[in-house]
Amino acid sequence: MDTKNSDQFTHNEDHRRDKHPDDMQDARGGHEAHAGHQEHKDHSAHESHMMHEGHEQHGGHMGHGGHDHSQHHAHMAADFRKRFWVSLILTVPVLLLAPMVRSFLGLSQALSFTGDGYVLFAFSAAIFFYGGWPFLKGMSDELSAKNPGMMTLIGLAIAVAFVYSSVVVFGVPGRTFFWELATLIDVMLLGHWIEMRSVMGASRALEELIKLMPSEAHKLMDDGSTKDVAVSDLQPDDKVVIKPGEKIPADGVVVDGSSSVNEAMITGESRPVTKEKDGEVIAGAINGEGSLTVAVRKTGKDSYLSQMVDMVQQAQAGKTKTQNLADRAARWLTGIAIAAGVITFLVWKFAVGKEFVFALERTVTVMVITCPHALGLAIPLVIAVSTALSARNGLLIRNRAQFERARNIQAVVFDKTGTLTKGIFEVTGTVALSGDMDVDTIRAYAASLEEKSEHPIAQAIAKSSDNKKHVSDFKAITGKGVEGTIDGKSVKVVSHGYLKENDLSFDAGKIEKLREGGKTVVFVVIDNTVRGALALSDVVRDESKTAIAKLKAMGITTMMLTGDTEAVSKAVADELGIDEYFAEVLPDKKVDKIKEVQSRGLVVAMVGDGINDAPALAQADVGIAIGAGTDVAAETADIILVRSNPVDVVRLIQYAGATYKKMVQNLIWATGYNAVAIPLAAGVLASRGILLSPAIGAVLMSLSTVIVAINAKFLHVPGA
Repeated sequence: MDTKNSDQFTHNEDHRRDKHPDDMQDARGGHEAHAGHQEHKDHSAHESHMMHEGHEQHGGHMGHGGHDHSQHHAHMAADFRKRFWVSLILTVPVLLLAPMVRSFLGLSQALSFTGDGYVLFAFSAAIFFYGGWPFLKGMSDELSAKNPGMMTLIGLAIAVAFVYSSVVVFGVPGRTFFWELATLIDVMLLGHWIEMRSVMGASRALEELIKLMPSEAHKLMDDGSTKDVAVSDLQPDDKVVIKPGEKIPADGVVVDGSSSVNEAMITGESRPVTKEKDGEVIAGAINGEGSLTVAVRKTGKDSYLSQMVDMVQQAQAGKTKTQNLADRAARWLTGIAIAAGVITFLVWKFAVGKEFVFALERTVTVMVITCPHALGLAIPLVIAVSTALSARNGLLIRNRAQFERARNIQAVVFDKTGTLTKGIFEVTGTVALSGDMDVDTIRAYAASLEEKSEHPIAQAIAKSSDNKKHVSDFKAITGKGVEGTIDGKSVKVVSHGYLKENDLSFDAGKIEKLREGGKTVVFVVIDNTVRGALALSDVVRDESKTAIAKLKAMGITTMMLTGDTEAVSKAVADELGIDEYFAEVLPDKKVDKIKEVQSRGLVVAMVGDGINDAPALAQADVGIAIGAGTDVAAETADIILVRSNPVDVVRLIQYAGATYKKMVQNLIWATGYNAVAIPLAAGVLASRGILLSPAIGAVLMSLSTVIVAINAKFLHVPGA
């Protein structure tokens, strides 16, 4: 009789080369985070004042960085709104006093008085310095940083218009430009106010995560009473009471009570999760119908929700190749705008012979309409939306560049234990080896005896039957199993090695099916007779089958990498339909297998958990960690799957593709808009009577930016 499969595990053996999911709780230390947010400095010099991009890094944890982020955008929107309304009111007298407007309205004589030009200058100066201040300050910041951009163009345009009009008022021959200046500033302020609201809307998904944290908790005192305290005052090991319908205030472990908990907003798990004693709960989740008493484990910046918000903020600040391309394009466009403005002026003034004011108006319009604001926002807004939405759907992105690359994945290599399988043993089969005892009785005897043992395999057997019996005289058989007395009978649960040593025989043919796939087989011996056998294996997740099928349907090669035996590995690979597997691979050799797959010219993703997978995750083109509950300290991973669901690998690839598509759409719009806007603003259709004023140019520029923001907000992944 072949004893290889029966002997591969004994009760005191570990899972050999494969690891338990608890390994995930080991921090993958020493590996620097991939996220490219360190590069994110001076994207545009006016960022510190204007915050248009809305994707700068916030170092604070939840309740600090996130709220500052939201409050700053709200403050900027309020500031633009205030400046717009004040400037708009001041524009009324400017329009009534402007010679061109008065002539157009037939009010030249009625509104004319001595010194009206100086009054016009005074109102215009107020608009220029108050309404135009954000743009002038932004221009100064950009030039100081030697990084001219949108603010430089706007600031230069309004400064030239104001200075030229002012010298005309004080004696130099010419025509003032004040009403055009006032309306231009009004439109720019209105556009930035609307745009800021759009940016806030695009980033709102992250703010919703931050709002999940309650402000107070019911702390359980030593005398059994409860006291309402601020969540920030909670300390590890404090006990809190969560009533039905309330939000959980901190990460912890249930010590009393049972309930269903809604974690949808945090992990993306749509179904309520049952929580009983010793079950882990996450801050921000909503308690269901029962009352829970929870021992606090993590608070503040250490909590899962805080870590998730920090990761999202850092990922939003991270640069991608597409972002770098957009940044370079924006810098080039700034230079093109200035050059186009100068050329436009020279052509209209000297080549065509138009008056100075006409040429100046064309120049200002070109510089305003060509502002690369839409281009500057095209990628950051998509990043803000996709990162926050991904987090809400259980995908935490630590490395933006690798997330962008995920759309090109050609091969996915899965770790087996804890990733494709549950990482815990279950009884998968039972046979009776004598006619006078059925399988239910065999499981009941084995479960009763193994309930006394703490070994993982013993615990799996103990869970296989609810019909427990009283056990006396329990003791372990070193390296072979356990024994005790049940119903006055001597009962043992032992390995095949014990049977061989004690010359105990059985019908080997009856257990052949139990051995299939390299399963662990243990035997139940009653009064020195082998009465039954139980097979155990690490059960494959139902979601794994779906994930493999979907990946193969997408044309992606699927592989499995494990330290388990050839027989076990083949059984799992065959059951799931995996294209290729690597068995009996020691932890330090896993990285070599990833390199081997990469040498075939494939873009490789590695999906794993546990510290044993860290080098392989780092080597892969895209490292994907199974989240294993509330532990998100997967330092070597680029993306973390919070729900530990292999199907989320498919969702990740879909999200990456949808995000990239939105980026491309925004880039095409932003660049295409300028290709049309520059010649139109320069006056190429002037012969047909089509001339754009600076104010109309500002409207078009603002509209293009708002369109980019709205397009980003509508990021959607079909079926996700």
